[in-house]
Amino acid sequence: MSAPTPQLVVLEVSRFAAAVADWIADALEADLRESGRCTVALAGGGTPRPVYERLARDPRARALRWKDVDIYFGDERAVPPADPESNYGMVVSVLLATDPISAARVHRLEAERPDRDAAAREYGAALPDRLDLLLLGMGADGHTASLFPGSPALEERTRRVVAVTGPKPPVARLTITPPVIAAARRVAVLVAGAGKAATVARAVEGPARPTDLPVQLALGGVWFLDREAAARLRSAVR
Repeated sequence: MSAPTPQLVVLEVSRFAAAVADWIADALEADLRESGRCTVALAGGGTPRPVYERLARDPRARALRWKDVDIYFGDERAVPPADPESNYGMVVSVLLATDPISAARVHRLEAERPDRDAAAREYGAALPDRLDLLLLGMGADGHTASLFPGSPALEERTRRVVAVTGPKPPVARLTITPPVIAAARRVAVLVAGAGKAATVARAVEGPARPTDLPVQLALGGVWFLDREAAARLRSAVR
């Protein structure tokens, strides 16, 4: 079976955050209108940060029924929530601090717990069977969430959250697994910067080898690329 073809959305660098924030707001609005609630898993890292900043100050996004939105995380480093490396800490400081979201609706990955396997099992049980919206990033090595090239977690088919070790500090982490990505109703991959252009081209136009390029697990999603990240794609709209 051939790999799915992602929907590519190539954006000017200056428009990236605003366009992605608008798409997220549209998706949330549609889910809330359709079913009355929405489940979202957010990505950490530098690329989503300006998107979250835009959402935090966008009047339309702020007017959404956040009380009916449950927020989860795709991965987390084994650090306290106030640590600068914490995905949860970044999201709270940038997006959630000014929005009317109940703390009970924000489900933190407690990766700093001594028993990370237990924390993974509990979070996996708490995740909905099917996320309405999953936001992912991509590292220059092709990893997504904390699924790194060659990781045994890429072979996981039962557990939905597992403890893993990353290639750089902080190495201890928790991450969602391939079944969570496959089950999500909507998946968006956010990639920015010239340093990731070669990996984007390999992931989108090369052979499907998710053990080498884990981000290929999300080829069925919408890929938001700034023009720098899309620069080496043959198929991107110029």
